Amino acid sequence: MSFGVVRRRIASGGSNLFSAQYLRGIRPSISAGRVRSVAEKEILHQCRSFGHVRNFSHLLSHGGLASPQSLRVAFASMQQSSMMQLNGRNFSSDNGDLLDVVVPPLAESITDGTLAKFLKNPGDRVELDEAIAQIETDKVTIDVTSPGAGVIQKFVAKEGDTVEPGTKVAVISKSGEGVAHAAPSEKTSEKASSQAAPAEKIEKPKAEAVSEKPKAPSPPPPKRSATEPQLPPKDRERRVPMTRLRKRVATRLKDSQNTFAMLTTFNEVDMTNLMKLRSDYKDAFVEKHGVKLGLMSGFIKAAVSGLQNQPIINAVIDGDDIIYRDYIDISIAVGTPKGLVVPVIRNADSMNFAEIEKEINTLAKKANDGTISIDEMAGGSFTVSNGGVYGSLLSTPIINPPQSAILGMHSIVSRPVVVGGNVVPRPMMYIALTYDHRLIDGREAVFFLRRIKDVVEDPRRLLLDI
Repeated sequence: MSFGVVRRRIASGGSNLFSAQYLRGIRPSISAGRVRSVAEKEILHQCRSFGHVRNFSHLLSHGGLASPQSLRVAFASMQQSSMMQLNGRNFSSDNGDLLDVVVPPLAESITDGTLAKFLKNPGDRVELDEAIAQIETDKVTIDVTSPGAGVIQKFVAKEGDTVEPGTKVAVISKSGEGVAHAAPSEKTSEKASSQAAPAEKIEKPKAEAVSEKPKAPSPPPPKRSATEPQLPPKDRERRVPMTRLRKRVATRLKDSQNTFAMLTTFNEVDMTNLMKLRSDYKDAFVEKHGVKLGLMSGFIKAAVSGLQNQPIINAVIDGDDIIYRDYIDISIAVGTPKGLVVPVIRNADSMNFAEIEKEINTLAKKANDGTISIDEMAGGSFTVSNGGVYGSLLSTPIINPPQSAILGMHSIVSRPVVVGGNVVPRPMMYIALTYDHRLIDGREAVFFLRRIKDVVEDPRRLLLDI
């Protein structure tokens, strides 16, 4: 009885596939490494290939798989785990010398990606888990790695192709046999042919010059009128396709603009006390926590306090309902060379300054390296965007759906401010809150932004909860 027969009978719900007595008899032989029948060999082989020998033998223990329903659950679990293993690591082809390089699983919500570029060439030697190509998805870039050591025999996909998980993109020869190492000579021949082509074009007119009749001179191009616009020449323009990440960002921002009734309110913050706090304790903070104390953690703590005081800012409209979130997950907008990504700080309301700074550093590094995962960018109930790192003085940020508001930070500029009846220079920052006016009234938005201002200007409020 083959494993396929076993699987089909289990799927069909056969009640007499195995008796409980027979199943209990299998376990000792499997546990002791003794296999008595062909069916048991098949089951043991599949269990080993799935990595579930211990779990399967446990299920076959006393009364474990007496019913077909239990068998169906067990075999379905093994098959699912097997597929996860196949998707999680690139697998080899039936030929023992050749390995197929396939696209790894992208994410639960992503069905395909674009083969952005190959990092290697045919004939190159690669090691186990070495990156061969990059797949660009709507949110992240994923490496396609080698399933084993060998020499790249050929590519079976082209850059720019849309690929799905499991799609074969290259073939690797473990021994290096059958690999064409003539890539340089091919390039040389291509260059030689390209150099020879102009010579042929020059020679042909000489040979045909005797038989050709002299052509009449072409008329001069028509003169442009004074009112006709002078368009730039096409040879000075370049057309390149948008990356999937850029297309995704464009779609989401336009959807946000079309969906929300966005309104922005502004305020300004005196950064004197927060900057002094950082200056006074930066060395002790690094010594104890191993991370620098920045301004971002202060604003996130202030945003948490504001969201707790104004829960409607943390809510969202869903159809005819309002969803109030009893958690605070703050998204941080990070600009990368490939586009904008928004990783999420989970449960920011339960984190201290050091934990927030560590999480920001970790997520920002992953975002810039292109190693951030989909799960690390999913969700989020409120966004903080710091355009000040690029020198932005003032802006109106766009809401990141499905959220209802976004806080915009800007550059710190020394400006004259009246303090105690005297004009003194102070480091000032403009802050902006863009919110969905369908859900949030101006009163709540102004109160929220005022809370940000109060906490940043006097961080002691966080200790006293006032």
